Amino acid sequence: MKRLWIAAALLSLTLGASLWHSHHLEAFTSALADQLAQAETLALSGENRRAEELIRQAREQWLAQNTYLHVTLRHGDTDQIQIGFDEALQLLRTGELGEYAAASAHLMADLKLLTEAEQLTLENLF
Repeated sequence: MKRLWIAAALLSLTLGASLWHSHHLEAFTSALADQLAQAETLALSGENRRAEELIRQAREQWLAQNTYLHVTLRHGDTDQIQIGFDEALQLLRTGELGEYAAASAHLMADLKLLTEAEQLTLENLF
């Protein structure tokens, strides 16, 4: 009977950690996506310096969580988002606003898809 309780406790701990991770990742990526949307609005209104600063801040927040993200997520996904930040910054710096807007939208979609992939749903379980 003792083994059953230990197994149940470990299962509960794993479920709790999974739910916490899912919630933490959703809050984190939502905040980044909000910053990116705000940066896009600023860029399209001609305030490229402020937009660049917001993107740089979001990128730094992403990099600050790099170890956690690489441990808990697929490296290909985290690398793709890092590339997206770099691409958006470069396009904004060169003044290619149309291409920047597309890159920014792609980056925000990648963040949303990353969060959806980590949610505890039947679709993700099977």
